[in-house]
Amino acid sequence: MISCDTVIIGAGPVGLFQVFELGLLGLGAQVIDSVPQAGGQCIELYPDKPIYDIPAVPACSGRELIERLQQQIRPFAPQFHLGHTVTTLERMQDGRFRLQTSGGLVFDAGAVVIAGGLGAFAPRTLNLPEAAPLVGRTLHYKVTRPALFDDQDIVIAGGGDAALDWALELVERARSVVLVHRSSIFRAAPASVARMQALCDEGRMQFCEGDIVGLETADDALAQVRVRTRSGMVQRIAASHLLVFWGLHPALGPIAEWGLALERQQLVVDPATFQTSVPGIFAVGDINTYPGKKKLILSGFHESALCAFAVHAHLHPGDKVNLQYTTTSPALQRRLGVRDAERDAVVAEPPPRVAATA
Repeated sequence: MISCDTVIIGAGPVGLFQVFELGLLGLGAQVIDSVPQAGGQCIELYPDKPIYDIPAVPACSGRELIERLQQQIRPFAPQFHLGHTVTTLERMQDGRFRLQTSGGLVFDAGAVVIAGGLGAFAPRTLNLPEAAPLVGRTLHYKVTRPALFDDQDIVIAGGGDAALDWALELVERARSVVLVHRSSIFRAAPASVARMQALCDEGRMQFCEGDIVGLETADDALAQVRVRTRSGMVQRIAASHLLVFWGLHPALGPIAEWGLALERQQLVVDPATFQTSVPGIFAVGDINTYPGKKKLILSGFHESALCAFAVHAHLHPGDKVNLQYTTTSPALQRRLGVRDAERDAVVAEPPPRVAATA
């Protein structure tokens, strides 16, 4: 059994920053995530897409953001348990929590912070019998290596931001790009739609309004995508790769069985502390809800800061925690490893008293 101050469920950007905020207050964390790598949606959905709304960082990719967060929390030496799903969580008589994972790990934690993003999520898949053998080879539900599509004939299915973003990205490297969507009305940002339409007018890509009804293969690889257009005709589009971006199936998974108050599949929290309906269990990031909630990474960082103070108060009731600043606090700087404790002790030692002489 692993005994610890806090277990954080979720290793996305908000979960990683939660490690940092807890560490500043002297609290350790064990981090559990069901996927085999840290990063959450940033890595799973848009590792190479630019993010523009991180304070003081004009632009960085999802992958870069996760790498910087991992570097930032290194002084606190968090322990990661990736590829593990928390299957059971129960509150013990002493107020601590016992958690068990799908991999057989057992934790004894003083507090739990759920930073599970959308929860257990999976892409909406193409429901065709010929699709399954192609997944990961020529049929893709996410992009991990854009270079795979260099000089290839690409069909992209979807009408949201992911579909439009990747169409605009890959048009610069693919031989051909055809965007397929069931409607001429898109859910993506208007600027992306306008850019896509301009590229179609220039002949650099194509848009086909219709539904994918079949796939044709050659030598166990994708060869053509069959699309039934609005007129009812079936059009065959030559393709070496098909990218499907139809959104995700978000689900709380085991979290829904833990007796926490829910609202529309999200955890209800107190916005002053981000505590759930069970004392000692907190939730930050996309998985929680409260009046005025905004699903932004920036908002998740703010929630993590307030949550850390609430976790400390839960673990150490009655202890006063003064607000300190990393720019001026020797204690915080020592925790961050940027200040030498021994040197501080020498500086703090009073100078020797010199006897007066006649």
